[in-house]
Amino acid sequence: MLCLLIFLPAAGAAKSVTDQLGRQVRVPDRPLRIVSMAPSITEILYALGLSDRLVGATRFSDYPAAADALPKIGSYVRLDVEKIVALRPDLCIAVKDGNPLSVVRKLESVDIPVYAVDPRNLEAVMDTLVELGRLLDVNERAGAIVADMADRIRRVQRHLSDVTHRPAVFFQIGIAPIVSVGTRTFIHELIVMAGGKNLTRGKTPYPRFSKEQVIDMRPEVMIITSMARRTVFEQVKAEWQQWPELPAVKNDRIYLVDSNVLDRPTPRLIDGLEMLAGLIHPDRFKAPGAGAQP
Repeated sequence: MLCLLIFLPAAGAAKSVTDQLGRQVRVPDRPLRIVSMAPSITEILYALGLSDRLVGATRFSDYPAAADALPKIGSYVRLDVEKIVALRPDLCIAVKDGNPLSVVRKLESVDIPVYAVDPRNLEAVMDTLVELGRLLDVNERAGAIVADMADRIRRVQRHLSDVTHRPAVFFQIGIAPIVSVGTRTFIHELIVMAGGKNLTRGKTPYPRFSKEQVIDMRPEVMIITSMARRTVFEQVKAEWQQWPELPAVKNDRIYLVDSNVLDRPTPRLIDGLEMLAGLIHPDRFKAPGAGAQP
């Protein structure tokens, strides 16, 4: 690894900042070679118009499509330090959940600054956008994105302001075993904001259930996430449809959705909110939203 260090860019003017973990980090005044250490960070940097400064990203950074062309540094939980160093970054942006602390320490030991973020809910995602806008000198762009997000949240709230019934929602993210979402997840927050009742709320972030337990819950709306394994999730939907006594089956309210707009802390969470609101309360919205399949 040491032979790579001689190619690192020379340090210019720098500033000391505090990241979201309370760490003091010394970063360049205007970072020009940024490595994203999570798919969500990659999305945010593209949204901020900083694709020209991105020199590397994690394996599953797949949005927008242009991110596929970036040099890959491993998955966000298994980062390749040597590949990162070889990209000569002047800043890495990390996430608390997933990025190993050992990797952060190795990068800092060779004078590569690592700024960490920890967005835990929708409000924190908006705060993160503002922070990164300030850090990377794109305040105006970050402010515009956050303002648009806030406007769209208010629009959903207006449409749902007088709802008297919150449909019971079962949100399935795992197949064998059946896995759903607890209270401390982005998906729970979005279900509630979209006017639904999360049947699996509770302290366990990703609780497991048997098929019998789900049937006993009698969900009115069932939502199944799908990514690359779309065929598998179609089969899961077909299996649930064998239980006609379920309100969600009886009323044809089982939906497949794109998980990336619901569980990545990026501006696309608002797309996920609008989609869920349309699925849970179709009478209040003209369409269920992009990315959903009935």
